[in-house]
Amino acid sequence: MDEMEVFPVDAEDDDIVVTVNMDDGTDVECEILTIFEVNEQDYIVLLPLDEKGEPLEDGTVYIYRYFEDEDGAPSLDNIASDEEYEAVAKRFEELQEEAE
Repeated sequence: MDEMEVFPVDAEDDDIVVTVNMDDGTDVECEILTIFEVNEQDYIVLLPLDEKGEPLEDGTVYIYRYFEDEDGAPSLDNIASDEEYEAVAKRFEELQEEAE
């Protein structure tokens, strides 16, 4: 998936839902769980929702690179390497443990 547009994050809203256009052309509604930084790059974690707006039962999350252009418009990009993904996934797990 190349860069994708998402809706802006409102820090005062806990349940922000965005639509992500997948590689196969389908749209997936997702809740934004968090945006965090690793090695000076922002990442976003999205929780896919079913047609009723409930989280999928399998616990799947999507993690992408997160960017904002000079006007503040957000976009997403795939994580390029296994090493980068592992570092980001590890940091996300740490954030989850800190939140408990």
